[in-house]
Amino acid sequence: MAGPDIRRFKMINWYPPMIGAGIRVIGASDDFTEITVEMKLRWWNRNIVGTQFGGSLYMMCDPFFMAILMAGLGKDYIVWDKAAAIQFVKPGRKTVRAIFHIPPEEIARIRQVADTSGKCEPEFEVDVVDTDGLVVAHVHKTLYVRRKDFRRSETS
Repeated sequence: MAGPDIRRFKMINWYPPMIGAGIRVIGASDDFTEITVEMKLRWWNRNIVGTQFGGSLYMMCDPFFMAILMAGLGKDYIVWDKAAAIQFVKPGRKTVRAIFHIPPEEIARIRQVADTSGKCEPEFEVDVVDTDGLVVAHVHKTLYVRRKDFRRSETS
C-alpha cells in the first residue's frame, strides 16, 4: 500500500494555528511511520518570560501520532485522540524538535486488536528536545482506533 505523499501532508505547515505557533513539519519517512516537527523560538511564540509557550509545545505534538496511524491503517478505520498529558521538563529557549514514530509492527498490532476486539486504545510518548538534545517536554498520548464496519456480533 502506498503511503501519503509527504509534500501533500506538509500542507499542514500552512494551517494558520501551525503558522502562528511557528511549527513546521520538516520531514517524514518514505513509509510515513515517522514525522519530524520543529519549532523555532520566535517573538510570536514566546511566553511572558521569553521561553517557548507551553501551548505551542503541546500543539507541535498534537496531530502527528494520529496522522501516522490514519495513514498506516487506511480509510477503513476511525482514529481519534482520546487523552494527552504534557510534562514540562525545562524551559525551551532554543529551537525544539520532536520525532513521532510508530513502527509498522505496532500499526499491524493495532489493526489486529481493532479488528478482533472492536477498538484499540494505543498509547504513545514523545520527547520535545532542544538543539542541545536536552528534553524540554515529555508528551503522553492515548488514541482511540476502531474499524468503521466493526459489529459486536462478529465476535460472538
